[in-house]
Amino acid sequence: MLKFAPLLLALGYAVLMMRFSVWRTRRMLAQNSAPLREPALTALAARMARAMDLPHIEVDVFEVEAVNGLASPDGRIYLTRGFLDRHRRGEVTAEELASVIAHELGHVALGHARRRMIDFTGQNAVFMMLSALLSRFLPFIGIWIANLISTALMARLSRRDEFEADAYATALLIKSGIGTGPQKSLFRKLGGLTGAPGEGVPAWLLSHPGTADRIAAIEANEHRWAVAERPQA
Repeated sequence: MLKFAPLLLALGYAVLMMRFSVWRTRRMLAQNSAPLREPALTALAARMARAMDLPHIEVDVFEVEAVNGLASPDGRIYLTRGFLDRHRRGEVTAEELASVIAHELGHVALGHARRRMIDFTGQNAVFMMLSALLSRFLPFIGIWIANLISTALMARLSRRDEFEADAYATALLIKSGIGTGPQKSLFRKLGGLTGAPGEGVPAWLLSHPGTADRIAAIEANEHRWAVAERPQA
């Protein structure tokens, strides 16, 4: 039993860190958010709700200047104040913001918040175990290598979730009559809106897929679904 003690300690620490992170995130969002009141956006959210047979979709505004959308661990959807400000300045359309809402709904519907918490726990456990192992043989760079490996693993899992949420959003936007044009046009704008993060960083360390890859995946889904819906001769 003692030989498993380091593993059990690593897993226990990772679980505690995950729970603390979830609690802190919920508290921060609750203290710094208010319901979305933009008529054009709430109307588009209502269209998506009808497509999903839901009475409504609640969206809150997170009061930060960053340009982002997010789904909290409890399933609530947020757009940042920075994103709404860009919309009011005419840089982002209401339909493009609706595609962000659809993407975050995908994270919720597909259980990504829970899966990311599990992934986060696993990343911490992998980091601690690799650090202990590699530091024996590489005392100066063992921790750095362990961090690199665990970060790359987490980034790969995150990219998987992003592709899945994109596909969900594509289907919802088509079903609600909004279409995928805004989804693709927003991806083309994101580099300019956010300052093109990730320049010079290896692709396998980025937590989000590249723009071209995301657009290509959306178009591949559109083609595949169109072929599947064609009547058979």
